[in-house]
Amino acid sequence: MPYVDGFIIPVPTLRKGEYRAHEAKWWPYFKDLGALSLIVTWGDDVPHGKHTDFYRAVDAQEGETVVLAWMTWPDKATRDAAYGKMMASDSDMGPMEMPFDGKRLIHGGFTPILIEGTLE
Repeated sequence: MPYVDGFIIPVPTLRKGEYRAHEAKWWPYFKDLGALSLIVTWGDDVPHGKHTDFYRAVDAQEGETVVLAWMTWPDKATRDAAYGKMMASDSDMGPMEMPFDGKRLIHGGFTPILIEGTLE
């Protein structure tokens, strides 16, 4: 069964190009570890809620845009093995300078319960 890693990230709006390049740089590494796809989206119609919202979830500050991203894997075992390899060998990834505050990134693994259509 496929497995999905989901991410919500506050990114400085002025660093959009740098952030995109950062994700594009690391995609081949994840693909080589077995990832099937990576989709990174830039928030352009993200409402502020009355009780909760994406902005509050990541403590987005003035001048930051909320990014929603997900990576798919063939299964959880492949994903877990990939993350194990990454943690065991930081040298493979090189220096990890991120164009966002990684402390406010939200990440989680999810088992799909419904998949309809395609993304094109």
